[in-house]
Amino acid sequence: MGNLNFRPLWRYEDAFIEGILNTLWLTVIAAGIGLIIAIACAAILRSGPKLLRYPVLGYIELIRNTPPIIQIFIVFFVFPGFGIRLPPFTAASIALALYFGAYAAEIIRSGLDSIPRSQVEAGHCLGISGFQVFMHVVLPPALRNIYPSITSQFVLLLLGTSIASQISAEELFHTAGVVESRTFRSFEIYALIAGIYVCLVMAFRVFFAALGRLAFRWPTRR
Repeated sequence: MGNLNFRPLWRYEDAFIEGILNTLWLTVIAAGIGLIIAIACAAILRSGPKLLRYPVLGYIELIRNTPPIIQIFIVFFVFPGFGIRLPPFTAASIALALYFGAYAAEIIRSGLDSIPRSQVEAGHCLGISGFQVFMHVVLPPALRNIYPSITSQFVLLLLGTSIASQISAEELFHTAGVVESRTFRSFEIYALIAGIYVCLVMAFRVFFAALGRLAFRWPTRR
C-alpha cells in the first residue's frame, strides 16, 4: 500500500473520459428503450387483452429471475446463431433495455394501480374523455408515486452497465480493464473507477431530486 502511485493513470485521461461518456450514453439508451417497453407492458397488464398478458408476464418473470449477464450473453453470443449479429455496444444496449423494462413495468403498473378507482370515476363524471382522465387524473399522481422507484432503478442500471465489459463494450469498466493490463496498477485503477461511479451516482441523485421538486410541486394534502 505504500507504493501507491496514481500518476501513471493520467496519461489515460482521454480513455477514462470516453469510458464515462459511453457509460452515460449506454445508460440513457437502455433507460429510454426500457421505459417504452415498460409502459407498453404495464398498459397490457392493466387493461390489455388476456391473450397478450401471458407473454408479457412471461417476459417479466424471465428477466427478473435470471442474471443480467446471462441476458447480455444471449443477445451477443446466441443471437448470431439465428443470423442476428450485433456490435458489443448495441447488444449491451438491447439486453440492458430489456432488463430495465421488466423491472420498470412492475413499478409503473404499481403506480397506476395506486390511484383510487373513485378518483378515476370522478374524472369521468366531469364529462372528459378516457384519454384526458388518464393524462390529467391518473398519470400525474401515478408518476409522483413511482418517481423515487424509477430513479432508483435508473441508478441501478447505471451501475449495471459495468457487466457490458464482459462482451467488450467500451464503457467505463472495460476501460479500467484495458488500462490495468497496461499499467498493472490494479488498486489505483479500481479505486479511481469506484470513485467515478460514486460521483456519477451522487450527481444523478442530486439531479433527480431537483427534477422531482420541480415536476411534482403540487401539495399531496389540503
